[in-house]
Amino acid sequence: MEINLSGKTAVVTGGNHGIGRAMCEMLADSGATVVATYYSSDPQPFKNVNISGMQLDATDSGQVSTVMAAAAEKLGGKIDILINNAGGLLARVETSEMSDEHFHKVMDVNFSSTFYCTREALKVMPDGGRIINLSSLAAQDGGGGGSRIYAASKGAVISFTRGMAKELGPRRITVNAIAPGFIADTAFHNTFTPDNVQEMIVGKIPVGRGGHVDDVASSAVYLASDHASFITGEVVEINGGLYFT
Repeated sequence: MEINLSGKTAVVTGGNHGIGRAMCEMLADSGATVVATYYSSDPQPFKNVNISGMQLDATDSGQVSTVMAAAAEKLGGKIDILINNAGGLLARVETSEMSDEHFHKVMDVNFSSTFYCTREALKVMPDGGRIINLSSLAAQDGGGGGSRIYAASKGAVISFTRGMAKELGPRRITVNAIAPGFIADTAFHNTFTPDNVQEMIVGKIPVGRGGHVDDVASSAVYLASDHASFITGEVVEINGGLYFT
């Protein structure tokens, strides 16, 4: 099955590294013109010249409004595809020791960012557009130690996804979520998951390996295509069977 996104425009938040970067590259390789947003560091050059970068703090409502409008202008006045990938764990903190500040930061980076970017993108998204939100296996199983609020924020992403699928159905805009499990060689696990724990997790995965960023990116590109026009409000679980073991 060939996926052709020629003529389509896309914005991927958190597109500078890991899963986000893989999605940008795969979208562009399929013909889309892509704006990748990044938070704090200039992006390394992308392989595909049809990807450009814009700095964005996706937790800042005013900044999201400005940058999304600028991205749309750069993309010819429309955003056909929005991938809300910005997010993170920030730190592992047990609930009894968690500050209000940490709680709000985690909710903002994972859920508020998704809401702000969706709201602004819809102002320039044509009928038949695509919205793809990044959730997590943690939303389904409650997450590992010190990540309960992260799990809750990703659960909110799933609820929002299903609600928006209903709201935008009449416009033929599909809204789906992707929930990755253990994706190896990413900043997330390199920062927050010790090597011995990573090995333990992989040992529990039925397919016998950790995930790769392209496992997630390929699903995102499919959901962004015409082939997925009758799929909406769904959560694509990408975890090698770990969820049900």
